[in-house]
Amino acid sequence: MTCRSVLIVEDEPLIAMMLEDFLDSLGHKVAGTVETVEDAVARVEQGGFDVAILDVHLKGKAKVWPVADRLADSGVPYVVATGGHIEPPPARHADAPVLAKPYTIDAIDPALTKACNGG
Repeated sequence: MTCRSVLIVEDEPLIAMMLEDFLDSLGHKVAGTVETVEDAVARVEQGGFDVAILDVHLKGKAKVWPVADRLADSGVPYVVATGGHIEPPPARHADAPVLAKPYTIDAIDPALTKACNGG
């Protein structure tokens, strides 16, 4: 397993904390946690992380695709996290690995590895 620096984009504080704990247990470093599209875009512009985990729906309505666009433009891999049935992602993001909620510690490393190895 490779230690990775991970940006978390998640609007539910308890879920974000659980994900931080899982990443820490797996030997990864949490580069930061943001909960809005605007903050996530700004954080992507700063860089300094290897991979991102993106919750599809932020604050119940905002979609994370502008963040995924910025990551793709920058060549930074990402995982799409969802808690259930969602409409298909934009074609540009259709091949991104999906991490299903509720998160399980066993699902995180394979999703991160798949993202970092180009799908």
